Amino acid sequence: MHPAKSPRRILALPFLLAIVLPLPAGSGGPSLYVSNEVDNTVAVISPQTNSVVATIVVGRRPRGLAASPDRRTVYVALGQDNALGVIDVASGKMTRTIPAGRDPELVVLSPDGKTAYVSNEEIAHASAIDVASGKVVFSTAVGVEPEGIAVTTDGKKLYVTAETSNSVSVLDAKTGRLLRAIHVGENPRTIALAPGGRRAWVSAEAGGNVTIIDVASDSALEQFPIRDGKTKPVRIAFTADERWAYVTEGAAGTVSVVDMATHRVVDSIAVGRRPWGIALAPDGRRLYTADGRSNTVSVIDTEVRKVIMAIPVGDRPNDLLYLP
Repeated sequence: MHPAKSPRRILALPFLLAIVLPLPAGSGGPSLYVSNEVDNTVAVISPQTNSVVATIVVGRRPRGLAASPDRRTVYVALGQDNALGVIDVASGKMTRTIPAGRDPELVVLSPDGKTAYVSNEEIAHASAIDVASGKVVFSTAVGVEPEGIAVTTDGKKLYVTAETSNSVSVLDAKTGRLLRAIHVGENPRTIALAPGGRRAWVSAEAGGNVTIIDVASDSALEQFPIRDGKTKPVRIAFTADERWAYVTEGAAGTVSVVDMATHRVVDSIAVGRRPWGIALAPDGRRLYTADGRSNTVSVIDTEVRKVIMAIPVGDRPNDLLYLP
């Protein structure tokens, strides 16, 4: 198990309780969701005020976040509950849990929103769950320590990174059949589809690089370093115009700005300690990082490439989800 993921043993909290601060989560306007994996909560931030407007107590060890296509529901992977928590955006409450196999890490929704896919780290599987019925559609063996997960825009293929195997497993998203394994950098943490869905970027934490995969052929096209290769790149976000990619670097406490045309790092932005999750506002003007060791979310003005505010959140923020 990668040391950054400790502690694993966290005291349980009543998972149906929701602590709602003055403004409810579904009060209108955009929202930023933050999973806090040690205190078992999801914080909701208003990007308009840069303040926490709700804190929702969920299950144990919440990490990955994903939203339904209609933006009415947020799903959170509950690693120590072996489940997905289902949050109703309008009420700001977790309404139910869905069994998701052992130790779900990250989650992604199919384009139609009917299926949730999770990486099950401890058992080296990827699982598909029908969100309406709560039934597991498939659970397929992948590489060792799966974490990053992505589904193609046409909903046909699923990609799953494997930290110990240094690979990306390619699955048929309907049947779970393993189609291929692609070799990537050492300790791959995230796979993110670039806008348009033709390329997938894979960050390698120990390798200090990013591998670009061609989605049509499922082949690695290029691998390039993130700065000196020692900053431990983790999560990735892209601008809609495919000009810039932003990469969190856990060891350095920074975000690298990558020119998507040249694949060169052109700038570095200092944020909080151990940045993990990352989210970009749709207009590209604000970038957010979950600073796991600072217990903050950094707000970055992308024009000047500087942090303009650090918002206190819960204990060990991990993933971020921006809902317009």
